[in-house]
Amino acid sequence: MCTKSCIWVLILPATQWNHGTGKVHHYSLFLYLCIMALTVEFSKPYRWLSSRCDEISQMKTEHLLKVDDHDFTMRPAFGGPAIPVGVDVQVESLDSISEVDMDFTMTLYLRHYWKDDRLSFTSSTNKSMTFDGRLVKKIWVPDVFFVHSKRSFIHDTTTDNIMLRVFPDGHVLYSLRVTVTAACNMDFSRFPLDSQTCSLELESYAYTDEDLMLYWKSGDESLSIDDRISLSQFLIQKFHTTSRLAFYSSTGWYNRLYINFTLRRHIFFFLLQTYFPATLMVMLSWVSFWIDRRAVPARVSLGITTVLTMSTIITGVNASMPRVSYIKAVDIYLWVSFVFVFLSVLEYAAVNYLSTVQDRRERKMRERSLPCTCGISQTRTMTMLDGTYSEADTNSLAGYTEEPIVPEEVQADMHEVSDKPDHMVVHLSVSSESTTTKKKKSLRALNIIQNTHAIDKYSRMIFPGSYIFFNLIYWSVYC
Repeated sequence: MCTKSCIWVLILPATQWNHGTGKVHHYSLFLYLCIMALTVEFSKPYRWLSSRCDEISQMKTEHLLKVDDHDFTMRPAFGGPAIPVGVDVQVESLDSISEVDMDFTMTLYLRHYWKDDRLSFTSSTNKSMTFDGRLVKKIWVPDVFFVHSKRSFIHDTTTDNIMLRVFPDGHVLYSLRVTVTAACNMDFSRFPLDSQTCSLELESYAYTDEDLMLYWKSGDESLSIDDRISLSQFLIQKFHTTSRLAFYSSTGWYNRLYINFTLRRHIFFFLLQTYFPATLMVMLSWVSFWIDRRAVPARVSLGITTVLTMSTIITGVNASMPRVSYIKAVDIYLWVSFVFVFLSVLEYAAVNYLSTVQDRRERKMRERSLPCTCGISQTRTMTMLDGTYSEADTNSLAGYTEEPIVPEEVQADMHEVSDKPDHMVVHLSVSSESTTTKKKKSLRALNIIQNTHAIDKYSRMIFPGSYIFFNLIYWSVYC
């Protein structure tokens, strides 16, 4: 209706509408609305024509590739020899390495190359055609999967990261961007001075080696790595490719491709977080050897603090590691350090015990060592007590017998003493020179044990020397 009115308005002379200014204004508004209606009415065929052209173009592409003329659920050359499928990989990033889960995460571009005569087409320019992931669902593609993978996905931002390129002679390039998390069998017997070798394995899921021959397209050059790839705890030493056959008892032999890479762990982080603190705790336990043995609270608190700190360090290291059943290199160092700290506590326990025994023995000796002057002149007695008596003096006492010391009150009730004027209660004798030397050696060895100052003195040398010797052996073996 609006279109017809607009046509009549255009046909009518303009003079019929010029009888006043108000009519001229309404006529201009009405004319504008009619033009807009005509624009909308005529744009509908153009939109339909554009969508129709897209459908025709898609139908033309599918018709050109003969997608509907073949059964693409079957592999190319079905019933004939195995179809060769070349593979190359570009590693974009090595995202993480997990010691607890024993796996790694990698993002890569996975490309497949094969020939499918069913997709060949005629082209005057001999140029390839590139498609996105929508055409992949309509043709045959290799069913490659990642062996021992835990999680994997194809990136879909902003669209599915899939590319399909078809050449006129039927060669096909199929590329996709994948992130995969795969298992890695790690050996932590030398942790943290270790190197780990992990592999990402590719294999056809359904086709055996009789139907599909999977191979690296350009040998070792089929694997390319971004030079900017780096890890916080590891140094990437080597990337290389291998291939071999894998056998399954129920299905047969399959071609399997390997992406192998070797990682060496950075030791500096563990030196700062584990080795240096453990060494400092051991050295701190040696401070007790210079503290007075009578300062019991100081030495005991210092020993307990170092023992608890070493226990905390060991617990922290094992919390970030898998629960393996074998001993790691870091375990050897930490537990030997713990033994040194614990032995320093036991050393003070021995010193304290021997000090108590020694003090008790000296107290008893003081109680029993009262000087006896029975039948001896005062001058000779003082000379003997001072330890300056001569051999002639002692020989003069050789005839005296040994009797216990008796108080004066008891002596009155006892039998009459012998008539000898020089009768003594104790018997003194001087041994030969050889006997004296042997006694001195035995007393010297006993003195080392009884003298608590000597125990601390020897500990100051033995403990640091033994720990330094252990470190020399440890770092020479594991470095």
